[in-house]
Amino acid sequence: MLSTVLTLSAQNAREEIKANPWLAGSNYLDYDRQLPDFNYTKAPKGYIPFYFTHYGRHGSRWLIGKDDYERVLRPLRKANEQGKLTAEGKKTLQLLETFNKTTYKRLGDLTTVGERQHHGIGKRIAEHFPEIFLKKNVAIDARSTVVNRCILSMVAECEELMAANPTARIHNDVSESLQYYLNQGHEGKVKGADKHVDWQKLNKYTESKTHPERLMKVLFNDEKWAADSVRQGSLMRHLFEMVINMQSHEDGPDMLNLFTEEERYDQWCIANVSWYVRYANSPMTDNAKPFSQYNLLKNFIETADTCVALGKPQATMRFGHEVCVMPLACLMELGNSNASVEDLNELDKHWQNYKIFPMGCNIQLIFYKPKKGDGDILVKALLNEREVTLPVAATSTPYYYKWNDLREYWLNKLNKFND
Repeated sequence: MLSTVLTLSAQNAREEIKANPWLAGSNYLDYDRQLPDFNYTKAPKGYIPFYFTHYGRHGSRWLIGKDDYERVLRPLRKANEQGKLTAEGKKTLQLLETFNKTTYKRLGDLTTVGERQHHGIGKRIAEHFPEIFLKKNVAIDARSTVVNRCILSMVAECEELMAANPTARIHNDVSESLQYYLNQGHEGKVKGADKHVDWQKLNKYTESKTHPERLMKVLFNDEKWAADSVRQGSLMRHLFEMVINMQSHEDGPDMLNLFTEEERYDQWCIANVSWYVRYANSPMTDNAKPFSQYNLLKNFIETADTCVALGKPQATMRFGHEVCVMPLACLMELGNSNASVEDLNELDKHWQNYKIFPMGCNIQLIFYKPKKGDGDILVKALLNEREVTLPVAATSTPYYYKWNDLREYWLNKLNKFND
């Protein structure tokens, strides 16, 4: 079954990844590799933006796990010591060893690419919504999780906002006390959602998309040795992770040609399914995972209530992680993020993770009010700076919705979940 929010014509992920192979990186995708044209729909006549609220993921980073680099290097080093690497295998090992030196005590750190992404986002926010961000003495409340890469991403955006408007009053906050909505899931039903997952089915899907035979011949000169000494499927997936995340570094070696077009697509499909089942609106998890961001959406609503009542230009900015952005986009029902797909073999046609959570991904809500007199407060949503639909009836102007309608819809959804 597909949810009603799906578009009539399925997106062709295979063609998109063929045209831009870096999309196969899923959550490692460099935000700037798929910027929109920024040709936004004009607000209804007589309306101006006055409140901006957002949640953004940190920018590009080094890999996080303690073994993320070494688990690839170990089998290659072993093969090299025993004379089992091809010329291409030796070249691959040399490139990875050289790069590995840059990872020392850098696991999970923001890279210069990640910093650049957030400088660009901050600069564009000020340019696109000057009625808010260029207002004299505008109050900007910016909060981050306690993770360094998130804090530095917040700093980069705020630097651009201050550069655009030196009178801005920016308050930055980083505290464990904020974690309950910036970086934690909701207690209760969501925690038990994994118990219905058919992990054997997921493993079989991964196996069906993992074909390391060709790659092993590229790297190793002894087929029998490679079969006996290397966990081939695992090495392929982990090597792909290293290679695809080279886009997170200004000077990272481009090694994408190690993988064929089909192999890149298959590796993306594996990640797409994995992220979907673990964090999105999957029937496998009783469609419950988006509610992990219950606290975060509640914070959006309650903060907006206060700021809308005040009625003056201001902004609320939050910085965290992709494991929050993805389920939040699903929970908010931004575009077709909330698609519910039964058949994992059909998922790639209807739901693509790279459209939701590249490095630096963000969700922006912009509130509009009449310049004069009374009238409905309107809201527009941007996902990665692209206009997206919301789950209530739009006004006569596309992408603009009545806040009261949207607020009621989201609160009813959250209350129903609690019940």
